Amino acid sequence: MSKINEIIQLQKRELELYFGNGYIQRTERLAELGKDIIKVVIGPRRAGKSFFIIHELRSTNHFGYINFDDEHLTTLKNYDELIASANLIYNSPKILFLDEIQNLPNWELFVNRLQRGGFNLILTGSNSNLLSSELASHLTGRYASTTIFPLSFKEYLSHFGKDLTETEIRARLPEFATNGGFPEPLVKNLDYKSYLKSMYDSILFKDILKRHKIKSINSLDNLSAFLMANWGNPYSYQSLAKAAGIKSTHTVEKYLGLLEEAFLLFELNAFSFKMKEQIKSNKKAYVIDNGLITAKSFSLSPNTGMLYENLAAIALKKRQLKGEIEFYYYKTSQEHEVDFVVKEGLKITSLIQVSYDISNPKTRSREVRPLLRAGKELGCDNLLLITEDFEAEVEEEWFGIKGKIRYIPLWKWLLNN
Repeated sequence: MSKINEIIQLQKRELELYFGNGYIQRTERLAELGKDIIKVVIGPRRAGKSFFIIHELRSTNHFGYINFDDEHLTTLKNYDELIASANLIYNSPKILFLDEIQNLPNWELFVNRLQRGGFNLILTGSNSNLLSSELASHLTGRYASTTIFPLSFKEYLSHFGKDLTETEIRARLPEFATNGGFPEPLVKNLDYKSYLKSMYDSILFKDILKRHKIKSINSLDNLSAFLMANWGNPYSYQSLAKAAGIKSTHTVEKYLGLLEEAFLLFELNAFSFKMKEQIKSNKKAYVIDNGLITAKSFSLSPNTGMLYENLAAIALKKRQLKGEIEFYYYKTSQEHEVDFVVKEGLKITSLIQVSYDISNPKTRSREVRPLLRAGKELGCDNLLLITEDFEAEVEEEWFGIKGKIRYIPLWKWLLNN
């Protein structure tokens, strides 16, 4: 048996093991599964993309699988060997699942050839660019996309059984806020911190540094570590350059793009009706999963309120990627911040603050006054304050500005977003 045949045979054996392992049902569905167009699934490394596809294909007995997270496959000169091996081991499958396809040099030419040859293709990639510029510019056929994030709170809860009581649901939120939603440590009862530290290093050094041939390892590592410790705080490219010891703001902007492409974090713009002001304003970054924050944290217990805010940002980001909304943060004319502005089409549909504990009157006032001010400035009366456990609709007033604010516990909001 040739080396390539042997690798693909071993991958097939691993694939068969997937069906026996615990699987947490995802709320996403594989787009256009029954149609003969290219299916693309993107998302963070180890978010469960392969498991998701395999379980979507479980009613299909005849498909082939090649995982390009193997350097022996990505250094091949003759890609015909891959097709020959897949045909031999999987008995000439019509459906071909190509995992982590971005690791294969000139993958787009290979994929186009396979599609012209009549294969029904499913691709995965751990970088968002696979779906945008790379995919759109290189694939000649139509494609449908699905994005898989780490587990949502609703998916996370399903691991612990059906019909959980409200008390049980609320009890699970702090551990979810701390550990995040990567499925493997949950299913296999692994230590989250060591697992996610290892995964973070793999993403940084394999998916970014190696793939993009970055020479200044320390600069990228410093920038990433700074953002992991200061997520949710406004920054300029100049301030990031100073903090990370990087000379050029253009380099900072490039590195930020690579960190976002690899699904480590995502940037959030400040809202303004004037596009120039929006572009010039400071940005914020949020982390793709709370477990990464905890794993990289220098403190024993990261700020719970900020962890809650990051969970809300992730939920909104998922909706943004589906094309349902746009979202931003906002600074009022008095320089008070509102965590999130949600926009649907041309209309601002809600303003959101996240605060873990509003039992202290000063804290409550600090959260309420930006909402009321922003509601007046932006013409939005749907004001939402996400809390740990307080739920009510309250008519609030601050220096003559009145408005109804809906208070809702984070666990309940997450189950509906």
